[in-house]
Amino acid sequence: MTHARSRDDRGQTLPIYIWLTGILLFAAFAFFAFAQAASARNGAQSAADASALAAAQNARDELMDRLAAAVGKDDNWLGWLNGDQEAVGAGVGAAAQQLAAANNSSLQGVQFVTRNGYPGYQADILTNYTVGRSIIPGTEGKHAKAHAVAVIQPRCDFDPAADPKKPVELDCGGETVNIDPGDFNPDDLPDASVLFSVHLAE
Repeated sequence: MTHARSRDDRGQTLPIYIWLTGILLFAAFAFFAFAQAASARNGAQSAADASALAAAQNARDELMDRLAAAVGKDDNWLGWLNGDQEAVGAGVGAAAQQLAAANNSSLQGVQFVTRNGYPGYQADILTNYTVGRSIIPGTEGKHAKAHAVAVIQPRCDFDPAADPKKPVELDCGGETVNIDPGDFNPDDLPDASVLFSVHLAE
């Protein structure tokens, strides 16, 4: 009787073992599918961040060129220092696309935006790769999307009553920069990063 009961117990345990093994395998594959999706999203976000930063940095370079051209010739040149003027950034699209491609993604669009009063650029990204095959139907053809915004933030303070026709002293994060419109050489301007910071806003 004891041997017969043991065989019966083993016979009842085997289906439960198979059922539990199946559940564990399904859970493992599901976890892998979510990990694949998360990896694709992270890749897309990295590409979007890089593209937005490239666009804003390109615009900052153009901003510096316009500032250099305005000092001593345009009485509103101080506006370029505090962000009152909009730097369109003709090359921002190319710069953003280059960084998107470097991250195996495609630039879906780049547009001028403002965040907290600062000019910036939003880059929208679609990955060239897909999530990949998984137990979730359709993932093999699904691409990840992401967007990011990078802004150009002025770093210099100056006297609001400063006369744009006279020498102006700038306090740029503890570094002093002097600009004399009457005796100005564009090469006298410091690096763009001294006057403007570029960082992600979202």
